[in-house]
Amino acid sequence: MPDIQLRPPTLDDVEALLAFELANRAFFERWINARPPGFYQPDAVADSILALHDAAVADRAYGYLIVQGDAIVGRINLSHVERPYFNRATLGYRLAEHACGRGWASAAVALLKQQAFGGLGLWRLEAHVGQHNPASRAVLLRNGFAGYGSSEQSFCLHGQWHGMWHLACQAPGEPRLAAAAAGAAL
Repeated sequence: MPDIQLRPPTLDDVEALLAFELANRAFFERWINARPPGFYQPDAVADSILALHDAAVADRAYGYLIVQGDAIVGRINLSHVERPYFNRATLGYRLAEHACGRGWASAAVALLKQQAFGGLGLWRLEAHVGQHNPASRAVLLRNGFAGYGSSEQSFCLHGQWHGMWHLACQAPGEPRLAAAAAGAAL
């Protein structure tokens, strides 16, 4: 498995995280709509880190940096945590352009699945991938996700409608009742 780690961001990461976002801005905007200019400011990055921490404490979402050595090479998160009957969340991730094709996305998804189905006690992960991004779909399929549907013209990117693939994976074994370890370390 590639030598990467996942860890929650801290306020010590503001400068490096901002540099990561700025360096990959054009690349990311090929896949998602442009973020407002205010997103690319140190105060906004600090606020987003604090919001991620608060969301983890409240068991609403969990965000992690994908780190290789000392460098941030991506971000991965679980959002829309839904408890108690579903114990599911939505998985999302993005890698720096130079980090693509090295197996780091697959490794990061595998690590996050361990955390999600382990310490966080989730039963199901869902992911939604634009049909213009088959490489991301392949990462999820390699990690045990299976398609459960698609939707046509479900989001607008750069003024054009795009379809989505919807994928999910279940925790192994029978569902277990486990309290989430909010902000649990990997």
